[in-house]
Amino acid sequence: MDLLQQLSTYWQTLYPDQSLKLLKDFIKEIDETKNNIQFSPHNNEWYKDAVVYSLYVDLFNKDFNGLIDKLDYLQDLGVNCIWLLPILDSPMKDAGFDIRNYDKVRLELLGLPEDSTVDEQRKLFRDFLQEAHKRGLKVIFDIAINHTSDEHPWFVESRKSPDNLYRDYYIWNKDTNLYKDARIIFEGLCESNWEQDGEWYYFHRFFEFQPDLNYKNPVVLLEMTRNFLFWLKQGVDGFRGDAIPYLWKEDGTTCENHPTLHFVVKFFREVLDYVRPHTLLLAEACQKPNEVVKYFGNGDECNAGYHFPLMPQIFKSLAAESKTPIENILDTKVTPVIPESVQWFTFLRCHDELSLELVYVSEEDRKYIHENYCKQPLWNFRLGQGVAARLSELLDRDPEKIGLAYSIMLSLPGTPIIYYGDEFGKLNDKEYYKEMIQLSGKDDTRFLVRGKIDWNNLEHQLLDSNSLSSQVYARVKNLINIRNQYKAFGRGSIEWINVYNNGGEVENHVLAYIREYQDEKILILNNLSGKSIAVVDNLMITKFNKDLIGNIIKIENEMLLLQPFQYLWIEV
Repeated sequence: MDLLQQLSTYWQTLYPDQSLKLLKDFIKEIDETKNNIQFSPHNNEWYKDAVVYSLYVDLFNKDFNGLIDKLDYLQDLGVNCIWLLPILDSPMKDAGFDIRNYDKVRLELLGLPEDSTVDEQRKLFRDFLQEAHKRGLKVIFDIAINHTSDEHPWFVESRKSPDNLYRDYYIWNKDTNLYKDARIIFEGLCESNWEQDGEWYYFHRFFEFQPDLNYKNPVVLLEMTRNFLFWLKQGVDGFRGDAIPYLWKEDGTTCENHPTLHFVVKFFREVLDYVRPHTLLLAEACQKPNEVVKYFGNGDECNAGYHFPLMPQIFKSLAAESKTPIENILDTKVTPVIPESVQWFTFLRCHDELSLELVYVSEEDRKYIHENYCKQPLWNFRLGQGVAARLSELLDRDPEKIGLAYSIMLSLPGTPIIYYGDEFGKLNDKEYYKEMIQLSGKDDTRFLVRGKIDWNNLEHQLLDSNSLSSQVYARVKNLINIRNQYKAFGRGSIEWINVYNNGGEVENHVLAYIREYQDEKILILNNLSGKSIAVVDNLMITKFNKDLIGNIIKIENEMLLLQPFQYLWIEV
């Protein structure tokens, strides 16, 4: 089936009353992009072997020139894919997720004077991509596809009058009873999904300065696809589809996960694969796994999606010192089997809070995790719906606990994401939090988990083997570099293993599993307890002296001894 036939199928489902002329004209643009693109196709399923590093350019090291200076640091750490948190032109009221121009990088990230030309700006970004690619680093970035900034030229035009050409790019109405079943996502920060503008109201799922796009208008679909095409031509390797579950709105529904929106996603994927095969399209869908898998389609929608519910269950397991939460969330009854070509993306922390939304945790789990990890009132996010704290803060600035958490994430199925600074135990940044409240006018405690890296101080800390930064960094770097030597972690199967104490009972404090792919077989043991544990060596570990990490394996009287929070990776 050629491109026109395939896209026509989606088009006619989305817009049954529209002619194909718009689409046919657009396909000429797609072909022109494909014919002029200077990059070869990606390796098939490259994202399965990736270790992703997520960063804000300015907070990481000032601008793209500063980021280029630190590419060797990232390469040495062992990551091979950079996820650039929002870099596009924005008023920065929501950390860049409020996009003002889709074809322009924020000028302050480029380190160029205000009178620099568009060509100079684009060249600097392409130079960064070239330097990253030289080091084997892929680059993906956020593209908010559900909404724009209220300063975007489309919206500025749309609010001028009901007859304006751009009015239908957004959702305007005088009846605020429409879409009343759509929950308020930023509960406690926003009172309504409708914002008044004169006699009219416009619809938004996030902040009031982020009006939602109207995908019922086919021009919006084409315009957003053009944005993807533009960045493909620059050399970007993939895109994080921000807020993907909210794209399609129907009155009388929750306006989330609507079946029709999947044809929008299929349209995006078909174009991306046609122009540059195996470009990553990553779903940001804050939903339960059985909903997220719908964004994979039959391997014809997103290539990957975040496993949001796994993250809080890792923290629950650590707090309860029990393997059960992790095993339960990854059970196929909860996390369905996914198409062979797609992948879960996993993380311990990200640019947002430790989220406890009820879309993927129970009320009981929310209460338990919040009570165990919200150690200061300031960390409370959205009335108990999350905890705004860095990984090292949540885990008591304890290198052993932090190493254990990374052992779990880096060895479970999926592609892991390292959030910038967490690899050296970065702490909450109260000064940045206060600064951003002044700028945004919002008391958003997520700003605590952002903040700048002080590289001069960090370099001194990394040289001091007794510092928190040095101890955390050494553990994380070692684990990443070991992981990179084995395909089993990104592509292999998982088999849960029970280990037993001297009384013959299952030792619930030990999370154990085997990762296997082709001729690779690796046994992982994680002691979730703060106490030493002896377990029966029913796994025949006796013949091994050391594991892949360099730990000495201690066996006494046919019992395997695990130190508090110890983790072993054993090639068998």
